[in-house]
Amino acid sequence: MLDLVRPSLAGFFEGTNPTPPLHLGTRYDRSGNFLFEPGNTVVSHLVGGSPSEAVVIEVRERMRGMPDADRLAFTPISSLHMTLFQGIIEYRRRLPYWPQDVPLDTSIDHMTHLYLERLQGFEPCPPLRIRTIGITPNGLTVAGATAEDERILSAWRDALAVPFGYRHPDHDTYVFHITIAYQIRRLADERAPAWQDLFDDCLSLFEREAPVIELRPPAFCSFKDMNHFEELLALG
Repeated sequence: MLDLVRPSLAGFFEGTNPTPPLHLGTRYDRSGNFLFEPGNTVVSHLVGGSPSEAVVIEVRERMRGMPDADRLAFTPISSLHMTLFQGIIEYRRRLPYWPQDVPLDTSIDHMTHLYLERLQGFEPCPPLRIRTIGITPNGLTVAGATAEDERILSAWRDALAVPFGYRHPDHDTYVFHITIAYQIRRLADERAPAWQDLFDDCLSLFEREAPVIELRPPAFCSFKDMNHFEELLALG
């Protein structure tokens, strides 16, 4: 039995959060088109064709079926992944999100080649096992399937901090997630109960049919936007 939670949805609705979505205008536009935002990262993609991927896709389709889903920009099914360690990205060229020993104006392509070199011989940690613990309009909040899996997630992040050369401020408190969509506009306040009912039903679906989400081994990836994460080096 999962210890399912109900993340606060307050920040996704107009009355509780009138500010524009964080990445609007840099990551995607008001039409839901994803914009050029190159970088690199370490992610685990979903296992294609797996039962748990089917449940994630079903949840995505239920979200897309909501009458106000036009306020969300959905990522492609092929890009669904859990970020394990955040790499560098074009619009975040500052410390501590960049290695101190590399100039901040270094090109993204050069940084990707540098990390490929640094990751040669990387000793992987044990395989990852995760579960869904919450759902928001952005997607799934996930965590280790067991306490040991939580320890493994932390071990991976600690190990990857060495070749990447930094630890983000949220290194130890990072909330693992699988992004399904980004907000273009905040949702109307009166729609909150309908969205909460949807997410409660979807959490029950995970509990019944996908208590563990199957992931591919972590891989160092490059990306140009949020549509595709090219696996360059498998780390698992």
